[in-house]
Amino acid sequence: MKMQHAAATGFLEALRASGDAASAPLKRMETVAWLLDTAFVIPGTRQRVGIDAIIGLIPGFGDIATTLLSTYVIWEARNLGLSRFAIGRMLANLAVHATVGAIPVVGDLFDAFFRVNQRNMRIVRAQLERSPKRSG
Repeated sequence: MKMQHAAATGFLEALRASGDAASAPLKRMETVAWLLDTAFVIPGTRQRVGIDAIIGLIPGFGDIATTLLSTYVIWEARNLGLSRFAIGRMLANLAVHATVGAIPVVGDLFDAFFRVNQRNMRIVRAQLERSPKRSG
């Protein structure tokens, strides 16, 4: 058991050490936001949806699961040092998403258009553009 933990810890440390340390979390966040909000095109339309809208169709479980998945972007934003105000705005977006998304049918349509993770990534990008660059 200890050996598995050590291997997992070593793997995570190697992931963190690889690549540009500043851009890696942002790339992960972008990927998660894309997957959850805009990964697929509805056939016959130009409308993009992500797994959020698809999983959200499962009553009860879907809304809880997608809300939990969406907290990843906020968690990473906190780790990047975004302001409490920015994190608060992101949490407010997620609260709207979770509340309206829980309404049958209307909530499912709302999920397809509100795109909480894309909204939160705009907040992240804006905050990072305004912050002074840190020199290493």
